[in-house]
Amino acid sequence: MKILFTGGGTGGHFYPIIAVAEEIKQVCSDQKIIPPELYFMSDKPYNERALRDNNIKFVLIPAGKIRRYFSLMNFLDLFRTVYGVIRAIFVLFSIYPDVVFGKGGYASFPGLFAARLLKIPIVIHESDSHPGRVTLWASHFATRIAVSYPEAAKYFPAEKTAVVGNPIRREILFPGKTGAHEFLDFDKKIPTIFVVGGSQGSTKINETVLDILPQLLEKYQIIHQVGRANYEEIKKRADFLTGDSSNKNRYKIFDYLNDIAMRMAAGAANLVISRAGSAIFEIANWGIPAIIIPIPEEVSHDQRTNAFTYARSGGAVVIEEKNLTPSILLSETKRILDDEKIQAEMKTGAAGFAKPEAGKTIAEEIIRLALAHEE
Repeated sequence: MKILFTGGGTGGHFYPIIAVAEEIKQVCSDQKIIPPELYFMSDKPYNERALRDNNIKFVLIPAGKIRRYFSLMNFLDLFRTVYGVIRAIFVLFSIYPDVVFGKGGYASFPGLFAARLLKIPIVIHESDSHPGRVTLWASHFATRIAVSYPEAAKYFPAEKTAVVGNPIRREILFPGKTGAHEFLDFDKKIPTIFVVGGSQGSTKINETVLDILPQLLEKYQIIHQVGRANYEEIKKRADFLTGDSSNKNRYKIFDYLNDIAMRMAAGAANLVISRAGSAIFEIANWGIPAIIIPIPEEVSHDQRTNAFTYARSGGAVVIEEKNLTPSILLSETKRILDDEKIQAEMKTGAAGFAKPEAGKTIAEEIIRLALAHEE
């Protein structure tokens, strides 16, 4: 049995693939099935260690991005895409996987196109509430379609579409409650805020938090993941703002959080301040109240819709970036953390939205199709 994954070169595409790969191995173990050979086809490996740890072979395929704005790169990338498709056809023919799993994004197009020509069963997954172009295109010939948000289902044929949630890696699926405060050198009696702006950080969120940092530290502890590019500048400013304050130890800054640190941060947090990407599903599974600040719609067509969809569950409130000011962020933070009833209601909303079985559900369907294709 052979399974090939393909997706764009972002964490939002890559890590759900890793989560599905983990579940495929677990399902095979539970059902006494010989583990499949796993492949990942894209224009870059994204995280080579994650691929190695899961015995996934990387297959390099050129892929061109079609931008929404005028650019000469669109013309050049057209040739890159054509070459990628030709190469993908030969590679898929040599591997001939039993199923291709596509996560969308420009880098998944060559592999999905080749799989269609070779009549290989295709499973696709859409993470956002409004589907991307490649996923919409692939839905016309995909065997099965999985979506994260109920709102996305209306864009796909009902008879082959299921709302399953977003696959989350086992390492961060649940918060690390035991030892979290000790790991961070925090006081268990003081509420903790976890600020995360995605793997690259968010300049707007970082700056807004710094503007109210002294006020926040009077009552709360803060875990602040700022992104590697922003770390040195933010740390210098934070050191200046906290100075010789007795509350200085209440602020912990990180450029990037590995899996252990992420679980510990989630285990200690009483409130998460975050962007509206795939992190929404992690926050929901953690059961933590959240303030979601989506990337503006003119930059991302997905995050605003994702944010308000999650907010309707009751698990979060949304502050649009155009409305994000230090005073508003401080006011919303206090409103939530100073009211246990609000926190309890938000935790209930998050629990209702969470779908921790997403990866397993997709893995089981992929294996079923793969075994049928082998016959």
